[in-house]
Amino acid sequence: MVVAIDGPAGVGKSTVAHWVADTFDFFNLNSGAFYRAMAVKVLDAGVNARDENDVITAAESAELDIIGGRLYLDGIDVEDRLRTDQVDQWSSIISTIIPVRHIVNRHLRRIAGTISLVAEGRDMTTVVFPDAEVKIYLEADPLVRARRRFQQGTSSRSLEEIENSIRERDHRDRNKKEGSLLIAADAVVLDTSTLTLAQVYEKVSGLINSYL
Repeated sequence: MVVAIDGPAGVGKSTVAHWVADTFDFFNLNSGAFYRAMAVKVLDAGVNARDENDVITAAESAELDIIGGRLYLDGIDVEDRLRTDQVDQWSSIISTIIPVRHIVNRHLRRIAGTISLVAEGRDMTTVVFPDAEVKIYLEADPLVRARRRFQQGTSSRSLEEIENSIRERDHRDRNKKEGSLLIAADAVVLDTSTLTLAQVYEKVSGLINSYL
């Protein structure tokens, strides 16, 4: 079974997906982490992230695996490197390159081939897993999302800078040539602006239980 959750940054996708995976004993597949890993690959290789050909070459050589619930790049655990400001910036840019999206999608589908999972990202319900049994789209006001990211304490930027970055990222994500942020026609839309993560989790769990 595949549960697919889409939505912009800061709506609670990762936390909710993690809780759902724990509850239903599904694998938690975070597609954004794969693009972040690709950004790490590019940065470590000293590749100009704006040179599409060089980025594609680096992505093609990347070996991505999940071991013990953690993401490995070329045999090395990179989980703790995925949330820096630099990786955040470059992963969004790299994810607009269509051949890179095809490469990442192949990795995602390979992992989904034999296990039940909850997958979260930008195009899980529309491109990667269009036949997912449960499809959910989470959304929230950009300022609310910026406050959440600011309170996490993982960024050195001001609240205003984070909000501007989120709005810029939303624009890029919604205007990609492929895999853009869209709401699938059969997805259930939940606005998380005034909901706690626990409330979002309860709603998502209810949808899964209804299917099961």
